[in-house]
Amino acid sequence: MPRIHRISHVEVVMVQNFWICINAVIPLMIYLIIGMLVKRVGLINDDEVHRFNRLVFIVLFPPMMFENLYGAKLSTALSPRLIVFALVFLLSYIALSIPVVQKLEKKPETRGAMIQAMYRSNFVLMGLPIAINICGAGNVSKTAILVTIIVPTYNVLAVIILEYYRGGRASISKMLRKIATNPIILGAVAAGIAISLNITVPKSIDRVVYSLSECTTPMAMILLGASFNIKSVKSGRRNLSISIIAKLIVLPAIGLPIAMLLGFRDVEFVSLIVMMAAPCSVSSYTMAESMGSDGELAGNAVIFTTGFSILTIFGWLFLFKNMGMF
Repeated sequence: MPRIHRISHVEVVMVQNFWICINAVIPLMIYLIIGMLVKRVGLINDDEVHRFNRLVFIVLFPPMMFENLYGAKLSTALSPRLIVFALVFLLSYIALSIPVVQKLEKKPETRGAMIQAMYRSNFVLMGLPIAINICGAGNVSKTAILVTIIVPTYNVLAVIILEYYRGGRASISKMLRKIATNPIILGAVAAGIAISLNITVPKSIDRVVYSLSECTTPMAMILLGASFNIKSVKSGRRNLSISIIAKLIVLPAIGLPIAMLLGFRDVEFVSLIVMMAAPCSVSSYTMAESMGSDGELAGNAVIFTTGFSILTIFGWLFLFKNMGMF
């Protein structure tokens, strides 16, 4: 009689994670297609795409940032060791990326977009659902806390990097003033004040902030689809390829073995996998476009890392699961 193969629990979980990746990507791809169709039928032109990107950046990003931070109970399931490692590695990786990018690319605005694409992950949309599937909804409080710290850090670092590499060379005082008045920073400061002073936001206001926050990703992806230009992919394929490989392969290939050697296991290790291996953040395109950076490169990095991440995240999970890391 032929031998019947019994499907193991590991195989079931890996298949589930593969479908979670696909289900996380499909809505983003649908938004992109809507944007492409909207542009194709003439409902929006290039100038309007640029203006709407400014609107998203100024009107929707502050509520999104506020919502990410406000109400985060940092004392619950806090893992200082995990947070410190994630922050130190993030800063170290960016520090290593900067001289590499400066050697490879001469245009300041493109340098900023490349550096951002190399480190900034879509932790919330792609990372958290995968962590929940692997560890269970009641066991990912450490992941959730890491999200509330890392995502704002991504945003603040992106503001600094994009402002520094903005087309011309601004004075230090002018650059610091622009950073301090950036919508992302203002949203974070507002949340910080509310948390530190224990301010309770009225339900009616909280509902508005939440609704605006929820609009951010769909609007950003639709505008990204409307701005997509295949010619820019061909002309900038070298920088795009470098950014994709650095984000999906190099970053986790450096960070995860270090985490393994330092003894991170189970939910902490899963948190680091989804943080490092997730594709580029959707908001990186809008920020690059609105801050004088290379919006085309940033947008293409979001599109292509999102697509390729279905395979790469699955590969990283499969590898480290078989090594007994979680």
